[in-house]
Amino acid sequence: MPQRTARLMRAATVASIGTAITLILVKLGAWLATGSIAVLSSLADSLLDAAASLLNLFAIHHSLAPADREHRFGHAKAEPLSALAQSAFVAGSGALLVVQAISRLYAPEPLRNEAIGVGVMIVSTIVTVALVTFQNYVLRQTKSVAIGADTLHYTGDVLINGSVLVSLLLSAWFGWFVTDPLFGAAIAIYLMVTSYRIGRGALDLLMDRELPDAERQRIRQIVLANPEVRAVHDLRTRSDGRNTFIQVHVEMDPGITLMRAHEIGDAVEAALHQAFPHAEIMLHQDPAGLEEPRPRFV
Repeated sequence: MPQRTARLMRAATVASIGTAITLILVKLGAWLATGSIAVLSSLADSLLDAAASLLNLFAIHHSLAPADREHRFGHAKAEPLSALAQSAFVAGSGALLVVQAISRLYAPEPLRNEAIGVGVMIVSTIVTVALVTFQNYVLRQTKSVAIGADTLHYTGDVLINGSVLVSLLLSAWFGWFVTDPLFGAAIAIYLMVTSYRIGRGALDLLMDRELPDAERQRIRQIVLANPEVRAVHDLRTRSDGRNTFIQVHVEMDPGITLMRAHEIGDAVEAALHQAFPHAEIMLHQDPAGLEEPRPRFV
């Protein structure tokens, strides 16, 4: 892996940890000052962000290790494992916040020092937007699953901070104290939806789910575009998040030399690499018309 990619991934992880710790401190002060359930929801989310970011730091450090004798395909699957753990953290937080919000709905309490809470949430929103902007840049450069999961829930934090801000303003201006637990419950539901999205994507990578049909069709078209390729079968694909793995059998004229088959295979690989620059490609050259068992899924 290029050194620049590794540096960007580590920098994004350190930035997320620093951001989470900063937000925990300021939100803790805001919650103690206001007693707001919505602020408490946001604080709980930041606590989970810190835990998830620390887990990311370990996962990314492990995933960046080069392939070795025991792990010939590398260690990149440490990232979806980390993302799966993040989804569990976020789901648990959402469930606890739903319970807390329901109890406050039955016994609404007026908030205190709303101005402090408003100021803290404005600062939190600005800091989080800056982090998400940097993470999105790193994600475009690296395709990291762990950074992608981190970016997804920090993007949610931007929405969470905005909703908490609205809740505090409504309570301060109009005395609508019921909006505080309502916004807290809405945040919790959003966290659980986010958890599902992160977990589903991580499981797809861990279970070696095939690439989308559109990308598989694109691979077929690229291979068949070579005039000396007669047919394609046994196409298998998967991804570890950053890298794509493509295996395909290519049928050619049975009368050509082994050297010519090798040259055609190199040309097909080069064309595939142009479309999938991070792919590891394995071609198997077959003589066209040879009868052989076919797998059920091709």
